[in-house]
Amino acid sequence: MTSRSSRLRLPAARATGFGGVPTAAGPLRTLTTILVTAVCLLTGLGILMVQSASQVSAIAVGGNPFSGLIRQGGYALVGLGLLVALSRTPTDRLRRLAWPLLGAGLVLQLLVYTPLGYEAGGNRNWLRLGPLSAQPAEFMKFVLLVWVATVLATKRPLLREWWHVAIPILPVVALSMGINVIGGDLGTLMVIAALVFGCLFFSGVRLRFLAAIAAIAAAGIAVMTLIKPNRVIRIVQFMEIDCLNDAEHAQGMCWQSLNGFWALAHGGIFGAGLGNSTAKWAWLPEADTDFIFAITGEELGLIGAAAVLAAFTAIALALVGLIGRCSDPFATAVLGGATAWISAQMAVNVAVVLGFIPVLGVPLPFVSAGGTSLISTLMAIGVVLTCVREQAERDAGVG
Repeated sequence: MTSRSSRLRLPAARATGFGGVPTAAGPLRTLTTILVTAVCLLTGLGILMVQSASQVSAIAVGGNPFSGLIRQGGYALVGLGLLVALSRTPTDRLRRLAWPLLGAGLVLQLLVYTPLGYEAGGNRNWLRLGPLSAQPAEFMKFVLLVWVATVLATKRPLLREWWHVAIPILPVVALSMGINVIGGDLGTLMVIAALVFGCLFFSGVRLRFLAAIAAIAAAGIAVMTLIKPNRVIRIVQFMEIDCLNDAEHAQGMCWQSLNGFWALAHGGIFGAGLGNSTAKWAWLPEADTDFIFAITGEELGLIGAAAVLAAFTAIALALVGLIGRCSDPFATAVLGGATAWISAQMAVNVAVVLGFIPVLGVPLPFVSAGGTSLISTLMAIGVVLTCVREQAERDAGVG
């Protein structure tokens, strides 16, 4: 006679804990813990730095002195909530949603050129939705990450043929970039190109195909640069003018770069202290967005700036390590694209602040002010975590 207890079926052990971190000891758990820790630290630092960088300007216009904390903290809560939700969403469901997400993303990009859109910082890439504003191009990065990974996973056996690599990815990406370039945002185009290239590279696309795609992308970015006279002037001036020694342009095109340099110099090794930046007192434009790394270096010093770069390095290394431990083609493409997206965006932002490249409107991931950018990047980490969760379940024989 079979006992009652022997007939009971115990639920399978969960392979992952809260937020998709594997529970079983091993490289998968270690790498995921490093990734989640670095992301949370940068997000928390971003809340503090946005509050510090925006406090003076908020007080100057009679606003709430804690508006930066409230705004960025609210965006972080929304983003982290979506991160956790996406970390529990099956990848099969995400793949089914890829095409509808693509359609929604393209529509949002086109709405920028309706009365709902408006121009900021010389680029028309913003939507005003009642009291809220959003940047569709930032959301489109997340959409393309999921969509390109879906296409590559579906076509995995066919990727040895160049037309299967190119169609439909290149026309769709070119359409999205074309919509965006009309608004004048070159920096976002560079990040999107890196994201797609990362998906293709880590999916095992042949190097000669990648070289051809890279050449096409470089030519496209060059054309997009040349059709905007102000971009050409900015690049020529960057190449011809030494902002550190040319006093004639100190009050003009060198103003932002110079004040970024001075902010970093004022920070020294140990920093002026949190909240003690002088550059944010209307000297440094975009102090809480594109140039927040300069404020971070001023207030936290070389040690703080190096810690930020170390956190990004940890994220990139953790993602690359996870790629080698994920067997699913969709996961490989997602992790590869996320690695390229976050790393390229960080590199462009920091290079601008350090004066290595002309000024581009690219936020520092997880740190700069901006709800759409922060939420979209955290959503991408959520998709990464669901890929890790499913890999942990496969390894543990769960499900």
